[in-house]
Amino acid sequence: MTQSKRETERKYEPPSGGIAGLPDLTGAGPVASVTTAGPEELDAVYHDTEDLRLARSSVTLRRRTGGPDAGWHLKLPLAGDTREEVWAALSDDVPESLRELALSRTRGAELRPVVRIRSTRTVRRLRDADGRVLAELSLDEVRADASASGGGRAEWGELEVELADGVPAGLLDVVEKRLRKKGIVRADSPSKLARALRETGAEGEREPRSAAVPGSAGAYVLAYVSEQVGKLVSLDPAVRGDLPDAVHQMRVTCRRLRGCLRSYRSVLDQRVTDPLRAELRWLAGELGAARDQEVLGERIGAAVAELPDTLVLGPVAARLRVWEVSQGGEGRSRTREALAAPRYLRLLDALDSLVRRPPLRAKAAGKPARTTARAVLKEYGRLSGRMERAMARPAGRSREAELHEARKAAKKLRYAAEVARPALGKPVARLGKRAKAVQRLLGDHQDAVVAQDALRELAVAAHGAGESAFTWGLLHGLERAGAEARRQELPGVWRAASDPALRAPLEH
Repeated sequence: MTQSKRETERKYEPPSGGIAGLPDLTGAGPVASVTTAGPEELDAVYHDTEDLRLARSSVTLRRRTGGPDAGWHLKLPLAGDTREEVWAALSDDVPESLRELALSRTRGAELRPVVRIRSTRTVRRLRDADGRVLAELSLDEVRADASASGGGRAEWGELEVELADGVPAGLLDVVEKRLRKKGIVRADSPSKLARALRETGAEGEREPRSAAVPGSAGAYVLAYVSEQVGKLVSLDPAVRGDLPDAVHQMRVTCRRLRGCLRSYRSVLDQRVTDPLRAELRWLAGELGAARDQEVLGERIGAAVAELPDTLVLGPVAARLRVWEVSQGGEGRSRTREALAAPRYLRLLDALDSLVRRPPLRAKAAGKPARTTARAVLKEYGRLSGRMERAMARPAGRSREAELHEARKAAKKLRYAAEVARPALGKPVARLGKRAKAVQRLLGDHQDAVVAQDALRELAVAAHGAGESAFTWGLLHGLERAGAEARRQELPGVWRAASDPALRAPLEH
């Protein structure tokens, strides 16, 4: 069994004089009193791969005894000072649940002890007027030993300030202001493990990386690719944990990467990137089953909730729930199977290789403004052609299919504009914003089209079970009217997005 919580903390160099050198924090924001506890003896063995894949992505995995939370701890980086900490009970080997959550970083490589860190900890608890703990200040005397034969030893002191659950992060700033007045400054290592690896000599050497010329088109494109690859890896544990919106975010990240690799083929060799685009398309497709069902279920559920009770005939809510469970379970199974497949790990390895050793073409060394502008304008041309074909089609499935293709083209333009924004600034941002408006309108149209098919399926099932199909038919009609309304809005939205004034700054 695992438990998860958010951990928000900052690390500082220890005050001279130890615990007695800490400032009085009573009255710092909501802090009404300070109590002291300890000392505690903590003994942690940190595990990682031979080449420190976890540490290099700011992840820690340890087996710790002593203290109130003895067990296995996997800490995953989030934004700012916050990390996700996943706890599992003590065992001799790394729990399988934690191995799985770390898989996007380890890629299945063996986990072994790398450093042992023992700490003698004294704790001060900051409490509010009701005695509730707001934060803990932990002063640690740390002793670290590298696990490898012949490894070194290091000792140091460290101060941690960790917020209690639900306490606003602003308290950290208030406490830090008091600490600075006492000359207490931030530690230069983000974690005990990072410092232990460095000071015991266990850190090793990083693999050399190829790089684009600073300030070049290649540098801008690679910065975007690197950001998206990092996001894909970091989203993996959230998807495995079935956290809200995680599948959607991973799917969007796949699309952003695919779009960038397509739009900037003048920068990165497509002989390398085209196979990656195909694999990203596969992964997005496997994720899509769960995400599409989630969106569809929420849409139909919201529509039912908006109807007057007099128009909801029969066991509508129960049938919808059964349909959501059956369809959603299949989608989640596909997602889990995809993340467990060797194909997925090979994709992550290939993306890492792309970032470390990018297949740069000659134009990668060129001026970023010219190269990115050309890529954006090319994607605009593709979208314009799609829109022309779609709007010329008569009503029916053929037009719906063309509108769906136009929606995908609008996404590609938007993503190409995202890559270009650091180089081109506001002009390309405005074009990207208009492309997003087209995408959203066409997305709502497509959702209405897909919902009609699902509602017909629900109506047929209800009729077959002897239930009233009235409500499903009513919702079908509303979705059909909604799709037509979006089509009526489209010409105006497209006129705004295709205004030549938006492209003029990019064409010179």
